Amino acid sequence: MKIWVDGDACPGVIKEILFRAAERKKIELTLVANQALKIPPSTFISFIQVRTRFDEADNEIVRRMEPGDLIITADIPLAAEVIEKKGFALSPRGELFQESTIGARLTMRDFLETMRTSGEHTSGPPPLNHNDRKSFADKLDQLIQKHIG
Repeated sequence: MKIWVDGDACPGVIKEILFRAAERKKIELTLVANQALKIPPSTFISFIQVRTRFDEADNEIVRRMEPGDLIITADIPLAAEVIEKKGFALSPRGELFQESTIGARLTMRDFLETMRTSGEHTSGPPPLNHNDRKSFADKLDQLIQKHIG
């Protein structure tokens, strides 16, 4: 299992949790983004910078991932592609996206996007709190234990 991070939108506190986990468990962790990101010096942590194009980082992750890899993203279309390729998609809030519900999540996302483009103001997600960080760390540990040991 490799861990891929949709780095453009991943909160710094979540990246720190991932950096510690990669070092502790000796897991390959790759951040993909269209802007330069700071990563700690490590043989397990790397960074790929892609062109600044719509969904370029997402497309790069899908191209490189393999079945069983873990992708960290809040992007529902990316999560759907990851699930289709038999990977795992985990949100920075600790939600493991499921094959059984991703279709409905995509439909709701598209509906909200349509509302926003028509001028309707919709609220975004609230800021990450302590419970979100704990939920993410716990779910990450569970996945690592289950798939790596």
